[in-house]
Amino acid sequence: MTYLDTLFRLDGKTALVTGGATGIGRMMAEGLVHAGAHVLVCSRKGDACEAVAEQLNALDAAGSAEGFAADLSTQEGHAAAVAAVNSRTDRLHILANNAGSTWGADFETFPRHAWDKIMTLNVTAMFELTRDLTPLLEAAASDEDPARVINTASVMGIVPIADGAYSYSVSKAAVIHLTKIMANEFTRRRITVNAFAPGPFPSRMTAFATATDQGAAQTAAMNPMGRIGRTEDIAAATLFLCGMGGSYVTGTVVPLDGGYVVDTGDAEIFPEME
Repeated sequence: MTYLDTLFRLDGKTALVTGGATGIGRMMAEGLVHAGAHVLVCSRKGDACEAVAEQLNALDAAGSAEGFAADLSTQEGHAAAVAAVNSRTDRLHILANNAGSTWGADFETFPRHAWDKIMTLNVTAMFELTRDLTPLLEAAASDEDPARVINTASVMGIVPIADGAYSYSVSKAAVIHLTKIMANEFTRRRITVNAFAPGPFPSRMTAFATATDQGAAQTAAMNPMGRIGRTEDIAAATLFLCGMGGSYVTGTVVPLDGGYVVDTGDAEIFPEME
């Protein structure tokens, strides 16, 4: 085994990626499979997860994947997801809490039900899933190699801009604070907890701004680094936090945003589409 393999290989480890059928979750799953992990991919659409697992298993990669349906927005769906994970493994080395949604509306008309829906999925479901899978994480953890939790937040949880997505931005700020609380409480359990704060990446959630060549170009032009995120950005950061480099890192928020959160100009995350 080479030096780099020692640092970043995940052979024999089991990971769960929620919201793993598309976007950032799909990117995380791909990186984990290439590193040798067995990746459980779940989202509301079970057929999409099964299709992604089939695609990942067709890669020239050391790991493997399997997909199943999980609707974490309801108590029944949450219980079914926890049962599904427990039926597939007795230990969980990596939990990637990536499932989430958004809602856009004017300030004056932003509906209560949209606020409740987004907060429930983006924050409450993340908390409950981590809580109920903690026994599996503890079973996989050791002093030398802690179990890992990665929560997907957003650059919009850091900068005070909503762009109409009020509940989304507030929910992602809550994810960041929850990450730090969990990191504080889980350290002695040998579980690290960190978060990603992505800027614009191609995904179903950002399709309104990135799905077309014109939209992607406009969005990239507003970013300090002049581009939108790529699969490699997410995959490499995931392997750092899940490999030996991340074994001594907890409570951090990694802004995968091309410099947006430190830019002092007038950049917008998602420019107005013409």
